Amino acid sequence: MAATAASESPAGDPKHAVRATRAAGRKMRSLLLDAASRLFKEQGLAGASITDIAAAADAFPSQITYYFRTKEALFVEAACRDMLYVARAAEQAALRAETPRDYTRALVETVTATDSVAFFAEALTLTRRRQDLAPLVERTIERLHSEGLRAYAGQIERHGWRTLRDPAATSRRFWAVAIGVILEGYAMGRSAEELCSEMLRVLGEQATGTSSGDNRRLRLVDDSSTSTSTSRDGEASS
Repeated sequence: MAATAASESPAGDPKHAVRATRAAGRKMRSLLLDAASRLFKEQGLAGASITDIAAAADAFPSQITYYFRTKEALFVEAACRDMLYVARAAEQAALRAETPRDYTRALVETVTATDSVAFFAEALTLTRRRQDLAPLVERTIERLHSEGLRAYAGQIERHGWRTLRDPAATSRRFWAVAIGVILEGYAMGRSAEELCSEMLRVLGEQATGTSSGDNRRLRLVDDSSTSTSTSRDGEASS
């Protein structure tokens, strides 16, 4: 009985207070990022004020400067978080694909249905003037590439698809194309459907299916076999 009592943390335990403070801090940061993401997308960096963002999160303006220091830092972190969210949603949508063509289409339809990629592209531009914010963007891009590679390699292994390019290069190429096509499309006022069609066209064929059900190893198609495989079923990326 005494051992049990000794192992329990009393209500006034400083460690308990620290954990509670950290949990409250994480919740507040999340609320501020949610509000910032919505207002920045609606009004832009210049249009959304710190006061408006704090009010939308039921917080004080001083809490934004406490957690993020500047509005620009909040903008970049919100954009990076949104980009990782859409990447995760795309990966989940593509898990149901049974062919390379369906896999690519699921990815593309997910990323073109949201303005999160364009939001992230604005953050990329902002870091040209604010190099102190570049490390967060760099980490986000690296995570996009590594998680995209993991998801793509997993699908190849699962279905026995034949990838026409190095899987790591395929993952990087997907996000480069997504950012480029969506940024250009927003500037031209293109619809989500037009962005989707353009992305699929630019990506082209990334992998082919295989009729060999018992050979599920990840494998690359050499250049000599590429021309004979292009008529088979569809694309895959990321």
